[in-house]
Amino acid sequence: MTKLALAAALMIAAQPVMAQDGTARAGPPSQSTCDQPVVMVVTGLTLDRKRMGEYARAIAESKIYEKLGGYYLNIPRTLAIFEGTEDERATTITVRFPCLENARAFWYSKTYQETILPLRLDPSAGDYSVRVYPEAPLREDMVGKVGDNAYTAEFSASEIPQIEQ
Repeated sequence: MTKLALAAALMIAAQPVMAQDGTARAGPPSQSTCDQPVVMVVTGLTLDRKRMGEYARAIAESKIYEKLGGYYLNIPRTLAIFEGTEDERATTITVRFPCLENARAFWYSKTYQETILPLRLDPSAGDYSVRVYPEAPLREDMVGKVGDNAYTAEFSASEIPQIEQ
């Protein structure tokens, strides 16, 4: 990563983010122009695998990720543990979106909030934390060696019905 790219990444990371409760927290800017990919990271303990399977199927069947350019970056099963111990219920899944707006459009969509999310609530099928991070710029030495770190198609959040926030 060039010094300029590193400086930009550090500046972005230092910007405050407004949480749902209106408080400011450290993090990236809350708005973009849908040209800055983000990664949604879901971590926590799965308490009911069967219900979480139904939840995952509902997301897939809704096609909401496809409409918003979201896709999984990993399979949520631990392959190896290099340090520490892990509860067998622990899981982490990452979803890439073309921008923060599309990640928000997924999370606050009527489809997710009113149809899919209830599948894992009351009682909770898992205790999770959901965070969104800016994708790091591709280091210069990696250009041409891995994906281009960009979307080649447009994905719009404007056609996804939203709930009141």
